[in-house]
Amino acid sequence: MNEQLIRRACPADAEWIGSFLRERWRATTMAVHGELIDAAELPALMAENRQGLATYRWHGDDAELVSINAVPAGAGIGTALIEALTTKLRDEGCARLWLTMTNSNLYALRFYLRRGFRLMQVRPGAVDEARKLKPSIPTVGEYGIPMHDELDLCRILDPTADGHVALLPPWSRRQLHD
Repeated sequence: MNEQLIRRACPADAEWIGSFLRERWRATTMAVHGELIDAAELPALMAENRQGLATYRWHGDDAELVSINAVPAGAGIGTALIEALTTKLRDEGCARLWLTMTNSNLYALRFYLRRGFRLMQVRPGAVDEARKLKPSIPTVGEYGIPMHDELDLCRILDPTADGHVALLPPWSRRQLHD
């Protein structure tokens, strides 16, 4: 899959985006780091053939990958989406790309780590708290692993940005200032 086959989603894609998110996530809303986010309302990149979608949002000089899915898995579509998104964000002045995932998604953890993301923070019990906002979040994930914790990962896009391991994600920095 080439980056040329990845494009920015447009208003005409809205119905498909909502349907694709509901099929893959059971809803368009994500409960993550203490908030509900409607991924269908966010900017998105998609595979030209509608085999993949990545939604994201900005946090100051940083961005957050809110959702990503590729069908079929393992065909290079997810990698093409990540690379196209990082190129786009870097060109727009983004310093870091963040994401949050659950402790039970080992396939995704491997995927992100192999694509330049680093594990920056573990928030024990954060998924348990998220279930208060979105009760439909499963209690068990891949390989029968109980789903309790959120993991924050980061990929540095600007090599001059502060990239040391102790860096906190934008939502944790916001909580420190509240």
